Amino acid sequence: MVLGGNGMITVLAGGTGSVKLVRGLVSHESKINVISNVGDNYWLYGLYVCPDIDTMVYGLADLLDQDKGWGVKKDTFNFLRQMEVFGEETWFRVGDRDAATHLIRTNMLKNGKNLSEITKWMCEKFAVSANIIPVTDNSIETRITTDKGEMHLQEFWVKHRGRDPVEGIQYIGADKARPNPEAVNAIHDADMIILAPGNPLTSIGPMLQIKGIRKEMIKLKKKVVAVSPLIGNDAVTGPAAKYMEAAGIETNAYGLAKMYSDVCSNIIIDTKDKQLVKKIQDLDIKVYDTKILLKNKTAEDALAHFIKKQVRV
Repeated sequence: MVLGGNGMITVLAGGTGSVKLVRGLVSHESKINVISNVGDNYWLYGLYVCPDIDTMVYGLADLLDQDKGWGVKKDTFNFLRQMEVFGEETWFRVGDRDAATHLIRTNMLKNGKNLSEITKWMCEKFAVSANIIPVTDNSIETRITTDKGEMHLQEFWVKHRGRDPVEGIQYIGADKARPNPEAVNAIHDADMIILAPGNPLTSIGPMLQIKGIRKEMIKLKKKVVAVSPLIGNDAVTGPAAKYMEAAGIETNAYGLAKMYSDVCSNIIIDTKDKQLVKKIQDLDIKVYDTKILLKNKTAEDALAHFIKKQVRV
């Protein structure tokens, strides 16, 4: 075993790629902290929806709809059909069981609980062993600017299917957000800190915009390992390449490494991107290559095993 100390791994996570990695890690390791993005949280029909937190909880509770990558498997949509009857927009496909999660969360928020307390309670209810920690209890909103104007990330990606050219990305509230003390401690106390293969600009980016989180990551960058969400010039899933291009970042593992270079000293890239190793090493980042396409449980376990046995921090 490469890890020393307490063997604790802390993962900064968001999006559908992150849950696959964490699922593999949990099967190999009991001490897992997951710091979750909150930048794509969204108010819908008066309910507070936390897509990244919920995807992680459902994924680790074996409730996730694997085909969609979000929501509860075999969920029904009667609530949504009724909202349609009432003339409401139904582009955000919230299922009936999923809606119950959002309703309970919203009621608990109204009764004075914070997001961290609610998430901990939900993990207990869903029998999730990993410690899932919202990066902050304050509001952060990732907003995308297109030629049609500025809109919430959910509206851009779900309602408009990510069709429009991206002109800019903002993290509203991130500069004033107080980092969750538990998240800071999870970073500080970890033997290894992993930047999951989530979208670097909309899943990981909002968390790194919080000063207290970024400061801790810079301080401990020797222990930080990024897992690339890119193979070649394309994202494994989602619009990561589109966002990176809009931000003027080279859309490959080198561009990712350069973007993370102040908070990260190690990166795992796909074996197909071996030609980028020397270029990334010139950034003073240690490079590991393996298969990073997480298409099934075997692949998830293989990557987790590789991280535990091969990566040295």
